[in-house]
Amino acid sequence: MGTTAFGDFLRFYRSRVPLTQEELAERTGLSTRAISDMERGRTLSPQFRTVQLLVTGLDLRDDEAAEFTALARASRVVAVQQRPEAPFAVASSSLPPVLIELTGREGEKQLLDGFAADASASSRLQIAVVHGAPGSGKTALAVEAGHRLGARFADGCVFLDLRGTDPEPLTPDRAAHRLLRSFGVDERQIPADPDDRLSLYRSQLRDRTVLLVLDNAANEAQVRPLLASSPGTLVLLTSRRILTGLDARHRLALELLPLGRSVELLRAVTGPGRIDAEPEAALRVAELCGGMPLALLIAGNRLTSRPQWTISHLAGQLEDERRRLSVLRAGDLQVRAAFEISYHQLGPGAATLFRRLALVPGPGISSVLAAVLTPDAEEALEELADASLLGISEIPGRYTRHDLLHVFAAERLELDDDPAAVQEARTRLRHRLLDVATRAALFFDHDVPAERLGPVHDKESAARWLELELENWREALKAAAEAGEHEHVLVLAQAMHWYSDMHGVGELWREVFSAGADAAGELGNAKDAAEQLNYLSWALYALCGRPHEALAVHEKAAAIQIDDTITEAWTYYYGSAIRRRLGEAQKAVELGRRSVALFERAGYRIGENLALSLLGLMLHTAGDLTEAVEVQQRGVDQHREAGGDDELLSMILIRLATTLAAAGQVTAAQDLLDEAETLFRKHSNTAGTARVQHNRGLVLMDAGRFGEAREQLRAALGEARLSDHRVEIMARLAELADAAGDPAQARELRVRALAECDRYDTPAVRVTAAQLGAALRSR
Repeated sequence: MGTTAFGDFLRFYRSRVPLTQEELAERTGLSTRAISDMERGRTLSPQFRTVQLLVTGLDLRDDEAAEFTALARASRVVAVQQRPEAPFAVASSSLPPVLIELTGREGEKQLLDGFAADASASSRLQIAVVHGAPGSGKTALAVEAGHRLGARFADGCVFLDLRGTDPEPLTPDRAAHRLLRSFGVDERQIPADPDDRLSLYRSQLRDRTVLLVLDNAANEAQVRPLLASSPGTLVLLTSRRILTGLDARHRLALELLPLGRSVELLRAVTGPGRIDAEPEAALRVAELCGGMPLALLIAGNRLTSRPQWTISHLAGQLEDERRRLSVLRAGDLQVRAAFEISYHQLGPGAATLFRRLALVPGPGISSVLAAVLTPDAEEALEELADASLLGISEIPGRYTRHDLLHVFAAERLELDDDPAAVQEARTRLRHRLLDVATRAALFFDHDVPAERLGPVHDKESAARWLELELENWREALKAAAEAGEHEHVLVLAQAMHWYSDMHGVGELWREVFSAGADAAGELGNAKDAAEQLNYLSWALYALCGRPHEALAVHEKAAAIQIDDTITEAWTYYYGSAIRRRLGEAQKAVELGRRSVALFERAGYRIGENLALSLLGLMLHTAGDLTEAVEVQQRGVDQHREAGGDDELLSMILIRLATTLAAAGQVTAAQDLLDEAETLFRKHSNTAGTARVQHNRGLVLMDAGRFGEAREQLRAALGEARLSDHRVEIMARLAELADAAGDPAQARELRVRALAECDRYDTPAVRVTAAQLGAALRSR
């Protein structure tokens, strides 16, 4: 289709000003697409109002304006005389059918709608790349877009599978041949010469406005010759590769489906009755499929083809990692086969790293850990990311991996790698994780200086590494314990003492310090065994809510005969706290006094100050507020004089503030809580900040400042760490909801608090549970 005289003069006058199509559109109020169509002769009969807007926008005067208007009239006459019986349109029959409704991709569909809108308003070729892991549903999304959006383009939609995952993908000239046939070009008019064929393809596309879906692209070199300039056209590319070498206007990384949408897809395949009959089993199947649409489709197909099966039966099959990929197979649909295609296209270095990443237990992978497994890891990681076998994390230097790809990597590791080399890599990785975790934890130690090592060079980087690599170093510790590497285990457990004070959950520290105690026992070191048992007792009473178990562990530590005053002082320290949790206030005070005396005798000021603070808490519980304030103030003063650690100071400030508030010194208590929060925030300590907010909320509530109290307690709830604090916070928030006239909110909070009570076994929690139950029954 050629241009018209009107279109040629429009382009000439626009260029003379000069103006881009977008700028002329802004001047006239016309769309960029309309101006582009007139210049290319696609609009043969412009309306009189349109012409007048163009005359004004182009600043045409007198003869030029008259001539331009006459050309527009002549175009309308030609349009009437030459209008074909039916408008030309590219057939969309090349689009595969939509076999199942696209589920869980509403956000992605909206983005594609936006891409199509951008194309219609632009004079430049618009390219959108949809990339993602094997089985993520790229083709399904593109086909749905073709059927849904094709009508927006004057010449329809053209779909072509570039066969990028085949051993021999389509060459650009063969792809051009198929596209020319889709454009309606007669076979006899298609040149045999590849370059001439591509030239004809470009000229044909230049005169059309289409949605061109190029599915399953192999690489940039395959598609670049097919990206001819055509204003108004949108080229939608799908590929397992990111295709970073293309100058794409839009990119869409197709993520895996969240759990709720995964269940929706299962429902769409199997029908609602099956899912509604076994909702928990359906959730488990969705979890084991990891949000991968291909896996979910296969799982659904297996269920529909086997009506005798329960969903629980399928979930049981998928639980076994060694069978999971074999189960996810239905006819020619196979998750393993989809992965194998991408795996076999990798270079040797990337393939080796892909396999050995199966040794990393967690879903997050850092370039530092990858470098432990293979040389040239940086290059291999980038290749794996480009092939969508790894995801790119929001954190620089880190990558993500799908659960099913982890399972597949473990299979290939067993099939393709030398067992001796694998064992050596596994040991090397474990030792590296334990070493870095130990050194990172020492940045929180008040007694042992830390050393810089690789990714950890200060307290902030150490905290970040320990959190990001938690699952990996935790599994490394378990593996070391199983391997009998007692010294490695003990050294890490010892290093974690001070870090555990403000980070991590109870179950983590129960594992760590149990392993530490066992390792110390195997090594025959009585002092270390008592020390680790003390830490274990703390995790049990403070974080796990198991004071009776904690007492048994404490008594085991106390029974060990050692000649170490500081370790003995810590034993009394933890015993005091346990007795308080068990409701034995006087016994707690007695053990607290012994702890203070022993720390003082040893000259260990950090322990003495903490023990004074804890003794004050015991005295507070026993009802002696005067001495409680006195000993706690002494601990604070000594800590300040020594220039002690900010976070330890914050902890003892909270205890003192609580006692001062109970003694009626509310303003002084608030000042100390403000100081403690400032120090915790300085070190980005969210758990410490939550403790301040919790205690401030209680003080404000007792002062009748209910609105402020509610705000503080709500903020504390999400980060509350100690075993009984969450229960107390929710119970108090329920009281505030009652006071605010919101019985529904109060009931919800009490139900949640009561459920939380079941996790803990302390007298105080049992009393609270009884009160909560009574309150629920009375309403």
